[in-house]
Amino acid sequence: MSWTRRFPAVPAALLAALLALLSLFAAAPAARAHEERPVTLPDGSGSVPRYRQTEPDLVVCKTDRPAFERRISAFPDELRLRNLALYERCEKSGYRHLQEAVDAVDRPGMNIAVLPGLYEEEPSLPKPTGECAALKAPNSSLGYQILTYEQQVQCRHNQNLVAILGKTDLQIEGTGANRQDVVIDAKYQKLNAIRADKSNGIYFRNFTAQRTTFNSLYVLAGDGFVIDDVLTRWNDEYGFLTFASDHGLYKNCESYGNGDSGIYPGSASNINDGRGYEVPRYSIEITGCHSHHNMVGYSGTAGDSVWVHDNEFDQNMGGASMDSAFPGHPGLPQNHAKFERNLIHDNNADYYGYVADGTCAKPPIERGYEQGVVCPQISMPPGTGIITAGGNWNVYENNWVYGHRRAGFFLSAVPAFIRGEEAWSKQADTSHHNRYAANVLGKDKSGASRPNGMDVWWDGQGSGNCWQSGPDGSTPGTLPHCGDRRGEVSGASSRLVGEPVKLAQLLVCADYSVQARKLPAGCDWYGARGMERVETQIALAVAAVLLLVGGVLWWRRLRGSRLGTAASLLGLAGLALDVAGSTMPLVDTAVPALALLLLGLWWTGAGLALRPTRPWLARLTLLLAALTLLDAFDKAVLMIPGIPVGPSWLRALVLIPWTLWATIAASRPVGGAPAPAPARPAEGGAQ
Repeated sequence: MSWTRRFPAVPAALLAALLALLSLFAAAPAARAHEERPVTLPDGSGSVPRYRQTEPDLVVCKTDRPAFERRISAFPDELRLRNLALYERCEKSGYRHLQEAVDAVDRPGMNIAVLPGLYEEEPSLPKPTGECAALKAPNSSLGYQILTYEQQVQCRHNQNLVAILGKTDLQIEGTGANRQDVVIDAKYQKLNAIRADKSNGIYFRNFTAQRTTFNSLYVLAGDGFVIDDVLTRWNDEYGFLTFASDHGLYKNCESYGNGDSGIYPGSASNINDGRGYEVPRYSIEITGCHSHHNMVGYSGTAGDSVWVHDNEFDQNMGGASMDSAFPGHPGLPQNHAKFERNLIHDNNADYYGYVADGTCAKPPIERGYEQGVVCPQISMPPGTGIITAGGNWNVYENNWVYGHRRAGFFLSAVPAFIRGEEAWSKQADTSHHNRYAANVLGKDKSGASRPNGMDVWWDGQGSGNCWQSGPDGSTPGTLPHCGDRRGEVSGASSRLVGEPVKLAQLLVCADYSVQARKLPAGCDWYGARGMERVETQIALAVAAVLLLVGGVLWWRRLRGSRLGTAASLLGLAGLALDVAGSTMPLVDTAVPALALLLLGLWWTGAGLALRPTRPWLARLTLLLAALTLLDAFDKAVLMIPGIPVGPSWLRALVLIPWTLWATIAASRPVGGAPAPAPARPAEGGAQ
């Protein structure tokens, strides 16, 4: 059912305002963090591959035996002897580069063992020449070419250090004691360190991949993959990127130092679209991983049907994020992620300073990634636990979420224009049925207090969203409560659009570009404080207009009325509190609701005082008072169910004609203009 049919009573003026707002969103620059050729999601006939303990079919090693022996000298005896035996074999019949071994794979089900060493894949590093230097393909917004699969096969090292194309059931394993004993290093000269494309059933285990201009380990269009005990680090964009894939498993992985996310299961196979909370299976499972010191620990545009459990996301700008904000991703809008038993804490890093000071404008090799520099690729509210920007049917249960200076949970809608959908019936199709229940908020696993700035920030849009009881601070002040069973929601609201000031903040904050060194003014995500913040600027502008109009109205119409004077004083206090409240977005406070209460009392008193002389203006003033008091109730006591927009939108629409009418009424003389005097005949004229 489209939202226009569901809410037929929405006034035409309100619809016009909403359409204007959506066109603003549509006009905002579309960030495209990951652009890829058009791909089709797998048919789901595959399965998660199993680890094979059989002897390797192919062996990869370097030729410096003394260096190799030094690397394995501290290994346990059994592992050291095994590596020595594999090295003897490799000297006779092995390969010196991983790509050479991949090229030698001639059947499904083969194993490649990579012995301890640093693999820079020297034959793959040079820039393309000949036909590969003149490929015709569209450029992404980041400058790289978006190649077809056939072009990847033709010129496999244009973008990839190691290209695994069309292989089946291939297993690649490092033989070291830990994942840092085997290092595959792209030296910031390739888009991807390892790319597995249309390679079903691939298994990666026990190595490190690092230093790319996009991804360390990239799995594309695969039905069946495992990433087991792998480390990725120091990339412009992602550590792990799996895209348009099914039957995937990440386990015991680690990622840090990435400009977007450590773990990114983008456009995971959309197998549960159209279902409720209960689903038969998930397309991707992520467990036992640690993602830290990135822009965000986990992200997923169209991260559909992903089960994320028993991981740790910390020391990032944001712990985890999923969204419907980028076009060109199959499976939008995002749906059916499940987060449980994760440690999501202390994600308070702020890397935007490296953009502002020009560090991120340097070549990647000069930026200092290895010393802790991160260059954030998209807009992100620092100090946030889990961000859901336009997702549906997501479940967040039994997680520990603590120590964030901004918010534990952040939920906002994303109009479909942002992802390239033009139909009006789709514009409000995100941020529905997200369930937050049984999480431990503001405390670590030992029970020690580690509060979030606030536990919940929500723009108010969507239907069927619910939260557990007792969050320590939220905006709005009260939230729909989850019932004992999934699907039960107490006090459910169903809003077509979020709160206007919050939407203005999101719109301003989205205008970010790392390439152009553009940090939006007015957004506290990038350091705006006090008068610089867009929320405070809006509050001050509204207060200035109402103070002027209300002051003149009192002087010309109400100062003779005790009720009108008392009401005007309440309005003055309400305007001051409204501005003060706009400066405290991360504090659990009753100031905004109290400001609305005082403003509502102002307009109530003013309306009653105006009734004898300006009855129609009085009626409009009392309507404005009622909507303002309703807005205070909606924000502080209970989100009113059954209305398509919050009272703040209706109040804003009524406030515009009231301001004009009150200005006109105050400008006219009290009692009306005097009657003109009768004309006197001119002296000496005819009698």
